[in-house]
Amino acid sequence: MLIEETKIPGAFAVIPQQHRDDRGVFLEWFRGDRFVEAAGHPFTIAQANCSVSAAGTVRGIHFAQLPPSQAKYVTCPSGAILDVVIDIRLDSPTFGAWDAVLLDDVDRKALYISEGLGHAFMALEDDTVVNYLCSAPYAPGREHGVHPLDPAIGIAWPTDEGWAPVLSEKDAAAPTLEEALRAGQLPSYADCTAYQDELRGTR
Repeated sequence: MLIEETKIPGAFAVIPQQHRDDRGVFLEWFRGDRFVEAAGHPFTIAQANCSVSAAGTVRGIHFAQLPPSQAKYVTCPSGAILDVVIDIRLDSPTFGAWDAVLLDDVDRKALYISEGLGHAFMALEDDTVVNYLCSAPYAPGREHGVHPLDPAIGIAWPTDEGWAPVLSEKDAAAPTLEEALRAGQLPSYADCTAYQDELRGTR
């Protein structure tokens, strides 16, 4: 298993080693000890979610208030997604930037998104299955969103198949990054860093 930090600090791409034989494939898609080596703190699983999406479906940009916010460890056991992490932390050196990882049932990568970061994805095939391990339970009053088509963020969603992004009513009504900032919904980089230090036991 190889774990690499993306260009957004606090988000890691996980590339498993796949073992194939005439029966099929076996892999480790999460290892607590290897995760601690990369992130510097353990990942506590409080909830596990599963979504099934049609091609072109966009879910996100979602995030939760800090603390405790909600870290996510995302895999795609069937189909394919473009999985995107967005830095929405005020005063972060990479504020407003995003990075994307292709998660599919071929390479079977995973993406870890730490507390305070935004998360979104587009399904690239019909009946795409996405599993999420979450560090905190869903808390409706603490959940927020940013519009996934906000031009100020400029996520390059795949359109080569002629798809128009399909959004839920909630995601289509989400504020822009600037509107979320003015509403005081965005976490600060300092608060996120302090929370990560607590997880590492260095504060």
